Amino acid sequence: MIQVSGLTKTIATPTHRVDILKGIDLEIPRGQFAAIMGPSGSGKSTFLGLLAGLDTPTSGSIVLDGEDITGLEEDELALLRGRKIGFVFQSYHLIPTLTAEENVLLPLELSGHATNGAERARELLERVGLLDRRDHYPVQLSGGEQQRVALARAFVVRPPILLADEPTGNLDTTNGRMVLELLIALNRREGTTLVLVTHDQQISEQADRRITLRDGRVVLDA
Repeated sequence: MIQVSGLTKTIATPTHRVDILKGIDLEIPRGQFAAIMGPSGSGKSTFLGLLAGLDTPTSGSIVLDGEDITGLEEDELALLRGRKIGFVFQSYHLIPTLTAEENVLLPLELSGHATNGAERARELLERVGLLDRRDHYPVQLSGGEQQRVALARAFVVRPPILLADEPTGNLDTTNGRMVLELLIALNRREGTTLVLVTHDQQISEQADRRITLRDGRVVLDA
């Protein structure tokens, strides 16, 4: 599902050069839950952003579900993200003027596939325990509830790939555990390939695979 070859990312300034990723080679099969670990500054979030097509690598290639994304224009990347990638951020990124249900529906509307979207949105809101709050705005929801809405939104288009960047980082232990359990349950039920960046060892232990980055390289893959 995900094939990464010779991936590098370098940032150059007039005074110095920073090599963030230094040649990553990985294959992640369909349906696998892979946790990306590593200390701050190891390149985890940069790697996830490159997988999502939110940034451009300096060299190397990224193939998602058989499609090489490294040569695509921004418009093409946006279309691909709409079809193939769900993203869950540490900050929930809900639109404050939309209800929970409207936030979940948004990816379907943007992709032009909103037919029967309300049924799909309500199904997912029920799975994350928020169907009775579908008409609430983000300001009326707790942090844990907002992240659960964000999970439903990420799954609404049935993406084959889900990328999550510290999805429990802003939550207390109880809400973090609930969100993680929901994320894994949705991953299993939908058959989505899940790549999750985390600092939490307990979270990584629930993954099928743990990939550790350090100084821009893979130092452990188990």
